Amino acid sequence: MRDSGETLKEKTAGGLFWGLLNSGTTQLLNLIIGIFTARLLSPGDYGIVGMIAIFSLIAINLQDSGFGAALVNLKNIKHNDYNAVFWFNMAVSLTLYGILFACAPLIALFFHQPCLTSLSRFVFVAFIFSALGIAPNAYLTRNLMVKQKTIIAIAALSISGVVAITMALKGYGYWSLATQQVVYNATIAIGRYVCTRWHPTLDVNFTPVRQMFGFSVKVLITAVLTSISNNVLTVILGRLFPKDDVGNYYQANKWSAMAYALIANTVAQVAQPVLAQVNDENERQRRVFRKMLRFTAFLSFPAMFGLALVAPQLIIIAIGDKWAQCIPLLQVLCISGAFMPFYTIYQHLFLGRGQSNIYMWLSASQIVLVITSVLACSAWGIHAMVVAFAVITILWLLAWQMMAQREMGLRLGQVLRDTLPFMVIAAVVVAVTGLLTAWISSLWMLLVVRVAVASILYYIIMRLLHVQIVDECLDFVRSRLHRQPKH
Repeated sequence: MRDSGETLKEKTAGGLFWGLLNSGTTQLLNLIIGIFTARLLSPGDYGIVGMIAIFSLIAINLQDSGFGAALVNLKNIKHNDYNAVFWFNMAVSLTLYGILFACAPLIALFFHQPCLTSLSRFVFVAFIFSALGIAPNAYLTRNLMVKQKTIIAIAALSISGVVAITMALKGYGYWSLATQQVVYNATIAIGRYVCTRWHPTLDVNFTPVRQMFGFSVKVLITAVLTSISNNVLTVILGRLFPKDDVGNYYQANKWSAMAYALIANTVAQVAQPVLAQVNDENERQRRVFRKMLRFTAFLSFPAMFGLALVAPQLIIIAIGDKWAQCIPLLQVLCISGAFMPFYTIYQHLFLGRGQSNIYMWLSASQIVLVITSVLACSAWGIHAMVVAFAVITILWLLAWQMMAQREMGLRLGQVLRDTLPFMVIAAVVVAVTGLLTAWISSLWMLLVVRVAVASILYYIIMRLLHVQIVDECLDFVRSRLHRQPKH
């Protein structure tokens, strides 16, 4: 038993390492590409693409149909399981593309933007490419092949980013952002087939799809609802406000999402397969889950609170004065964004336990609250709507925690002991840093000094308090640096 525990521990640590490298590198590339495109394009260009983002996300969720998560959960998986999911997703994606192709004029009419007819028909090609990679991605995920996923993501981002920047330089406007999405998804699909040892065959048997359907349909509904919840503001703003306002929110949301995705994606690389492996041992699963909570809190709160602090300097320096109106929106989203990675852990906990029904109903309730709150605040403008979204996002974590307590006995007090100290320390560090650096007038100097001061203060406090997660991270990095090659 000990050997298998050690093996799982090593796989988890290695997965987190490569997951962090994956998320860190991809978000850095996203940042660099985003800076270039934001300088070359206008808020209106981003607003146009942002209006149809929700349709692409829902279409991708529908074509996946939750079978990716179902494949990861299977105890004894066979080729036919992957093969059935592959061909089912391809059939669904082609059908959906035909439906959305026909609906493109209605989408353009809803947003009062005629250009969306042709643009949406082109962008929706991306989810056909995405369908190609769902089955091999499940293979990579369940085998904790995070290194390969890292290489694929970096290659896809680099290629699609170069295409987008080149097109923006040549004056293609919002078409450069649309092409970036299509090229990215195509490159990801190709990369997954190159790196995996599984490939589809023509002997199709859909029996595994029927067997997985009960679990998968709940994951599907949840994924669609989550996409709506995360993008409902863009749709409402696209209907009620000019495209420049939509672009400012889209840009703010993009920067916030890039930051919290660094942490969320790191944990997501290993969360479901690892938690599923310890599903039969509640006490062990609680220990693994709580360690993930501490790791997430250790990174998320200082990163997101810090981004809120330096947002004015970062946005002006990186993408220019024309994006100044997105700064207050970004600061609000950073506060709620600090809590977003925790959703990832809770979601994968329930998926790992096969409880997709809990996952579905919690997400469904959240979307109702979000839409109701946002619409109720629409009379007070965009800022009030974003604040309402942020408040609901933070408070709804309590509902997930209540269900986790019922499922595996994880008490709220334990969660608060694992996370609250990191939140308080990060908030104090950011506040102190803001006061100490308020006198600096140079934007560049203020940005650099605030990042340096906050990082040093946070590290010093962590060391003085002898926080275990810091020692574990440092020990793991040292072991990686000093690991000798095997012969």
